[in-house]
Amino acid sequence: MRRAMTTLFAAAVTAVLLVGCAGAGGLDGDLTDDWAALPSAVPFTPAAGVCQAADFTDVVTLAGYQPVDCAGPHRVETVHVGAFPVERATAPAGGSAELRGAFAECDTRATGYVGDDWRAGRLRLSVALPSGPGWAAGSRWYRCDLSELTTVEAAAAVVVRSGSLRDALKGVSALRLGCQQTRGATVRGAQTLVPVECGVRHDAGFVGVWRAPDTPYPTRDADWAPLYTGCRTILGRYVGVPDDAELRFRSGVVVRPPGAGRWRVGDRGIRCYLWLSDRTATGSLRGAGPAGLPVRTK
Repeated sequence: MRRAMTTLFAAAVTAVLLVGCAGAGGLDGDLTDDWAALPSAVPFTPAAGVCQAADFTDVVTLAGYQPVDCAGPHRVETVHVGAFPVERATAPAGGSAELRGAFAECDTRATGYVGDDWRAGRLRLSVALPSGPGWAAGSRWYRCDLSELTTVEAAAAVVVRSGSLRDALKGVSALRLGCQQTRGATVRGAQTLVPVECGVRHDAGFVGVWRAPDTPYPTRDADWAPLYTGCRTILGRYVGVPDDAELRFRSGVVVRPPGAGRWRVGDRGIRCYLWLSDRTATGSLRGAGPAGLPVRTK
């Protein structure tokens, strides 16, 4: 009898405690409806202003995203991250209007980031997209990446650099293109341009960038004519001479368009160089005027 009374007393105390807890803490006996809702999953998006030690890849996986401090050694610096419309079902193909639009935005952002047209330096701009699984998971970003190069000629290699490219082309910079010496020049043009100090005798120099219209990549002589015409205009403005019929008798022109693959994704920036095929110079010809770039008589 005593044992039964003890059991009933313990049960009563337990019931009172439970009721007391419910009244004090708001427990209602349902253990499943008082947890805070979990946040919804957010698609992965890379950050701008960080660097990558690995080489650039045009498709980025989550596992391959390993940002590092730009103060340390790296090969790639992300200057901007943009976004495609969320309703787009698949990644844009090369040559599509969407990808060209992304490159145009990256072009503008990269120029603002370094302080001048990035093509005025030994730099390459590229656009990276999410991987297939990333796109399926909701990622819609595109990444604008800059890399420093050993040269902007065909033999270019990526430099492992330390330090950010932010404002790298504001004012004097070792990255900036300048005076050049041609190698393997023929009547059809210069095969290679080698950077030299402007105080050393040289026969060529970077004068600026001409932006070509949205036309097919040049493959025939007739296709190249507008590029030479555009670069002559840039040359005349750089030196300070009239852009007229006599300009071709003052200086030759070397044009360096982007490759066919880059043209396909929207790069239309043509690097333009003056070329003194009949003489050499010391010092820059910027603003030299007609006296510095006279009409050739032979």
